[in-house]
Amino acid sequence: MNQEDWNAEMGDEASPILPPLEQASFSERPNDPSSDFSPSMGLFGAAERPNTSQHRQNHFGGFSRSRDTDECMNRQCQPVSRFGSGRNFANRGFQEKKVVEDSSTQNRGFKEFPGGFGRSESIKDEQRDRPQSGIFLGSRGRGAFGGCAEVYKECNEEIGSERGPKVTYVPPPPPDDEQAIFARYQTGINFDKYDENVVEVSGLDPPAPLLAFEEANLSQTLNMNIAKAGYSKLTPVQKYSIPIILAGRDLMACAQTGSGKTAAFLLPIVAHMMRDGVTASSFKEQQEPECIIVAPTRELINQIFLEARKFVYGTCIRPVVIYGGTQTGHSIRQVMQGCNILCATPGRLLDIIGREKIGLHNVKYLVLDEADRMLDMGFGLDMKKLISYPSMPPKDKRQTLMFSATFPEEVQRLAGEFLKTHYLFVVVGHVGGACSDVQQNILQVPQYSKRDKLIEILQSIGHERTMVFVDKKKKADYIAAFLCQEKISATSIHGDREQREREVALQDFRSGKCPVLVATSVAARGLDIENVQHVINFDLPSTIEEYVHRIGRTGRCGNTGKAVCFFDNSTDGHLAQSLVKVLSDAQQEVPVWLEEIAFGLQGEGVFTSVNTQKNYGGRGNMNPGGLKMSYSANAFESWD
Repeated sequence: MNQEDWNAEMGDEASPILPPLEQASFSERPNDPSSDFSPSMGLFGAAERPNTSQHRQNHFGGFSRSRDTDECMNRQCQPVSRFGSGRNFANRGFQEKKVVEDSSTQNRGFKEFPGGFGRSESIKDEQRDRPQSGIFLGSRGRGAFGGCAEVYKECNEEIGSERGPKVTYVPPPPPDDEQAIFARYQTGINFDKYDENVVEVSGLDPPAPLLAFEEANLSQTLNMNIAKAGYSKLTPVQKYSIPIILAGRDLMACAQTGSGKTAAFLLPIVAHMMRDGVTASSFKEQQEPECIIVAPTRELINQIFLEARKFVYGTCIRPVVIYGGTQTGHSIRQVMQGCNILCATPGRLLDIIGREKIGLHNVKYLVLDEADRMLDMGFGLDMKKLISYPSMPPKDKRQTLMFSATFPEEVQRLAGEFLKTHYLFVVVGHVGGACSDVQQNILQVPQYSKRDKLIEILQSIGHERTMVFVDKKKKADYIAAFLCQEKISATSIHGDREQREREVALQDFRSGKCPVLVATSVAARGLDIENVQHVINFDLPSTIEEYVHRIGRTGRCGNTGKAVCFFDNSTDGHLAQSLVKVLSDAQQEVPVWLEEIAFGLQGEGVFTSVNTQKNYGGRGNMNPGGLKMSYSANAFESWD
C-alpha cells in the first residue's frame, strides 16, 4: 500500500469531501470535551446543548441541523467511544499534540507527536496480552501493504487489547432454541442458475462431484440438520468441494460471493467428526480442537460459528468462537467448556495459544476462510506463526482448506507453504469474478458531487436495505450523521468502533431499524445479511478484489441485487481496466467512457487472476461444452 492509499484509509489527511473548518471554532478550547462531536452527540457536548428548537448553523461540513435532527442522530448512530478524549473527526481546524507513552523507556518519559487529535494513547495498553510476535500497527502508523489498512488494524486490535481501558465487553450468548439456531432466509429466483457456471478442477485424480446430498452417505442426524437449515440442493462449489474434503484431500476453492462456500467446508468436516465419534469435554486443562477455522474479521468468524451450530445440533461436537474486542477471560471460559471446532480471528487465536489454553496436537483440519486476505501481508505472518508451532501437525499430517471469492496469483503461490503438494484447486466461473446476479452500474461522479448523488439515489430507492462503502473510518461516521440530518436512518461500522457498537449497528441494519449501513472495508467480506438490495461504492477500494467482495454483499444465494459505483477520474483511474474486465465477465454493460479511460491507460491495475495450476479437463468440468477457465497470455493482450 502506498502512502496515498494509507492516508485514504487511516484518514491522516483532510478528505476532499470534508470542507475545511474554521479554526476559531475549536482553537479557543481545543481540549474541552464539549467540543467533541460524534453522531450521537452533535457538535455540542451534552452539558452545553442548546434548548432551542430552531435550526442552527454548525461547522460540521457546513450544513445546519435542528433538534429533531439531533434526536435522529441519537437514535440511529451510536456513540463511537467519543473518539477517545477529545478525538474529533470534525476538528481539522487546529493541531494538537498526541502524547504516546514510550514503552522502550519503561515509563521513564513520554514522546510527543504533532498532528494528533488530542487523545493520549498508551502503547502499554495496546501491548497488554498481545503475542510477542506478529504485526503491530498504531492507528497513525505507516506501512507498505497491498490491501485494506483497516482490516490489518483488526489483526492488531482483535486480540482483546483495545487502546484505552482494558476490554471488558462480554457479548451476549446466541439464542439456543432450535428455531433461532436454524434461522435462515429464502433462496432467490436465480438459485438454479448456479449450475450454469463452468467449474474447473486442477490437480491429480479429483473425486467425482456429488449430484445430491444423499450421495455423500452422511449420518441421519447430519441429514436432518441439513434439511432444517434449508439446504435442499447443492451449489457447484458444494458439489465439488464436499467429496474432495471427504476424500481427505487439501483444497483451494474459488467461487463467487454468496454461493455456499461456508457449508462446503463445514459439512464434510462435521461428517468426519461424527464418523470418528468426536465429543467435547470440559475436564481438560488444555483443550485440543480437531478443527481450527480462521477468518479476517470478527463479524465473519461469528457468522461461521453460527452456521457450524446448525450442523452439529443434537451431537456431542462443540463449536466455539473467539475474537477480539471482547474480554479475553470470556474467550478462555468458552474454550475451556469444551472445544472441537474453534472459530477464531488470528490475533485472539495466537493469544489463547500463547496462554496454553489451546493445544494443537489434535488438529486435523485447518480452514482459512477469505484465504487471500489471510495469506497476504496483513495476516500472513500470523498464519505462518500458527503453522510453525511445534505442536501443530505438519501439512502432511493435517488437511488444509482455503476458500475465497478472489485468489490473486501471488496468493496462489503463497498457498503452497500451507497445502500438500498434490492439492486440488476448484474454480467456479471466473477466478475472482463478480456474481452475475448483481447488476453493476458505474457512474462518473467527481469527489465534491458524491454527497448529493448519494442522497439522490437513497431517496429514489426508499427504505430498501443498502450498504454504502467509504474509504475512511471518520468518513463513515460523517456520512451516517449527514444521512440522519437528511432524514435517512443510517448507522456505521468500522474498525474504530467498539465491538459492542459494531454488533448493535449490524443488528439495527439486519432488523431494518437503520436501512442504511455506512461501512469501511471491514464489512466487505463474507457478511451474509438478508435482503440487502443495494451496495453503493461511495469511494472505490484500492484493489479490484475488494470491489468484488463489496458488491457481493448483495445478490446472494440466488437473489438479485444492484451495485452502484462512484468513479472519480482523478483517484480511480488505476481500476478502470480491471472494472471493464469484471463487468465484461459478469455480462454487464460497460460504459463507453470507462472503456476510453481503460484503454487510454497502460500498465498497473489490470485484474488478471488465473488458475496457476495445470488445468484438469476431465470430470472437473460441470459443463464440458462451456468455456474453460484457463487463460493464455494472448487472452490478456488487450488488457495489458
